[in-house]
This record gives sequence, structure tokens and C-alpha cells, in this order.
Amino acid sequence: MAERFKAPVLKTGELKGSVSSNLTLSATSNNSMEDETQTEPSFQLAGPGQPRVVWEIDEYPRQTRSRRWYLVMAALGVALIVYSIATANFLFAVIVLMAGIITLISDFKHPNRITVGITTTGIVIGETYHDFRSVNDFALVYEPPEVKNLYVTFRQSWQPMLAIPLEDTDPNVVRRELLPFCLENLDRTSETLTEVLRRVYKL
Repeated sequence: MAERFKAPVLKTGELKGSVSSNLTLSATSNNSMEDETQTEPSFQLAGPGQPRVVWEIDEYPRQTRSRRWYLVMAALGVALIVYSIATANFLFAVIVLMAGIITLISDFKHPNRITVGITTTGIVIGETYHDFRSVNDFALVYEPPEVKNLYVTFRQSWQPMLAIPLEDTDPNVVRRELLPFCLENLDRTSETLTEVLRRVYKL
């Protein structure tokens, strides 16, 4: 005659200890999962693809201008406006005046931070997505602390070249992620003339 199986009987103290330990382990595992979820950065970039390198930049270059700079530029602006009025070139006078107003507004307003990302399919700048198929080549000009830029040119001639500040991003990481998809322009070793003028004259 087969013996009937008897389940082990736990005492009340052992049952409470077992339930308590199981609850503790469950709470610990849940907390660790929540911590891992919170520490993982979540980036929502425009366009398809998985983000590989992501950093933030100012929406426009932030310049630190001295009082002397303002005095010189104000005198130059007044001289240009007087000259344009004297030569009946009123459109140029309006352009100079608007440029001065925009410069003052930009000084009193801090630029917004926008996200730059290199994904598995393209380059994202804010809400703009550039597919790798439209990119001709890229170049890294790294001369810290003044110059730390990523330059991107496109196959279409009507698309202007992009100059993207790297800020604290490692240029070697950026190069590593771009090389499988884009050609690197090794001939470009310095910043563009526009960038030089903007940096030197704080425009």
C-alpha cells in the first residue's frame, strides 16, 4: 500500500519569518528595478533610430560683451544709419537698426538648451532630423577651450554646412559613432571664417 505524501507543517513563527523574508526580497528587487529605471537616461529624439551620443547645446552662441564693445558698436551703428539716410538707402538703415535691437534682446535673454543626438540612422538637432544618406562628410575641429566644433556638410548644395558645438562631449566618441555612416573630411582642420569673426568680434 502506497504511503500518502504529507506536506511539511510549518510552525507559526517559521511561517511568519518565511513570508517576511519573501516580502523583503520582493521589495528589494522592486526597488532595485526602479532605481535602474530611474538612472537610465531617456531621450526622445526626432526621427527614427536609436540614440548613440546625446548632448545639449545653446540655441544660439552666448557672447560675453564688455561695456566698451557696446560703445564701439553703438557708435558704428549710428554712423551707418546716418550714412544710409544721407545716401537715401533707408532699407539698410532699417537693417542696421533691427540688428542692434536683436543683439540687445539676445543679451537680456538666455538661450534655450536644445538636444543634439547621433543615432543609428542620422543626426538630430532639436526638432530637425538629418538622415545619414543626405550627409556628405563631417569634420571635427578640436582646439579647446575656444574651438570644439563638429562640422557637417550635405550632398545637396543648397543645404548650408552645420557647425555644432561639442561642449564637453568627447570628440573621439563622436568620430567613432559617425565613421560607420559618414566620410570624415581630414582637410578641414580649422573653424570657418564666419565662426572666427563671430568669436573674435563677439557677434
